[in-house]
Amino acid sequence: MKIFINVKQLGKWKDAIGRKEFLIETVPATTAELIVAVVIRQVQEYNERLDQNDLLKYLTDAEIEEKATSGKVSFGVNYNGLPADAEKAVRNALQSFEDGIFRVFLNDTELESLDETIQLQEEDKLTFIRLTMLAGRIW
Repeated sequence: MKIFINVKQLGKWKDAIGRKEFLIETVPATTAELIVAVVIRQVQEYNERLDQNDLLKYLTDAEIEEKATSGKVSFGVNYNGLPADAEKAVRNALQSFEDGIFRVFLNDTELESLDETIQLQEEDKLTFIRLTMLAGRIW
């Protein structure tokens, strides 16, 4: 099934990643299943990039501008060379959703709980909004 995903961080003018086509193999029935499917696919893509051996990696002007809007210009290199653990990533994502670290919207409707039943259709739009914590002192 093909869906579209937007990732947004509050306080940024542009989407950090923008609209991205995303393929999932099974249709999730709940918010938790949706998050699990997205995280597992992202971990797979990340681990596949580890295996790529680019002899001459460069960034285009568009990539530099896109990365600058998110606050970090880098080559996306994993310097420790370790693959991501899908099980840990899923646990972290589900806990982060429950803790309110990010919100998920299906089309324009917020998904409020992990047990919420969803009706995902072909080419639906998912939006993940990462909430930024305030930092500072009380005094």
